[in-house]
Amino acid sequence: MSGTATPAGLDARAAAGAPVELADERLRDVLLGTWRGRISVGLLGFFIFIAIFGSLLAPDDPYASSLDVLAPPSWAHPLGTTEQGSDVLSQLLVGARVSIVVGFAAAAISALLGSIVGLTGGYLGGWPDRILDALENWFLVIPALPLMIVLARLLDPSLGVLILVIGLTSWAGTGRIVRAQVLTLRERAFVERAKALGAGDTYVIRTHILPNTLPLIFANTVLIVAVAILSEAALSFLGLGDPSRISWGTMLENAFDSGAPSAEAWWYVIPPGLCITLLVLSVSVIGFLFEEHINPRLRDDR
Repeated sequence: MSGTATPAGLDARAAAGAPVELADERLRDVLLGTWRGRISVGLLGFFIFIAIFGSLLAPDDPYASSLDVLAPPSWAHPLGTTEQGSDVLSQLLVGARVSIVVGFAAAAISALLGSIVGLTGGYLGGWPDRILDALENWFLVIPALPLMIVLARLLDPSLGVLILVIGLTSWAGTGRIVRAQVLTLRERAFVERAKALGAGDTYVIRTHILPNTLPLIFANTVLIVAVAILSEAALSFLGLGDPSRISWGTMLENAFDSGAPSAEAWWYVIPPGLCITLLVLSVSVIGFLFEEHINPRLRDDR
């Protein structure tokens, strides 16, 4: 009996794994089968590499000062110097870490909060759903950037506070999307059968509801990463970032405070602004491509 059961089990597992392998192949085709996907994945991988090894690749100490104030690009300083004589290239390489860490960490907090609120409210319904829906509406109505500014001003400026502020103010969109998906999933036949067999709510959510919402959560989280990176740059530009760390936003703040644009010191303004733009564009395109992957109508239009 055991000798005949093993091949059948292998065939069953292979059959079950076939759709997953096919979905992975389609995802690779969406991300790497187009020039948009290849460029975006390459740019994101490049920035992540810089964020990890930027401090080792920096030619000079990014905090060191010199008498070469706002010096133009030269062999000694390929991207010129700051108002304190620091090397712009070194600050650019080191600042990538803060921007990327804040973007991904804040997006993770946003995805976690939004998923919990959306799953709970959408599945339970009734008064819990009404309370959580009212909370989502409040966060959606209040402008995000002014709320971030108020929270960041009230709390001590630090990297953790920046991550927490951005994450706490950007979860409502994820919660609304997850709730809408859960409202349709809880009426499906497989959920009703699981309940009829005696499955509890926790089991149904963990086994049937959550796996069917994960692709949607992931696609929305990727887009939130881009929003979080822009939010970090905006808060740092307004002087609400971590003063002890260099980021692309703080570089722009220092550049404008020192009068670099009026002094035509383009090497101090364009590099961090260009890096923020390219990073946000690459993450946004990857999010849009993943959305096309999970939405057949968008894939057909493409």
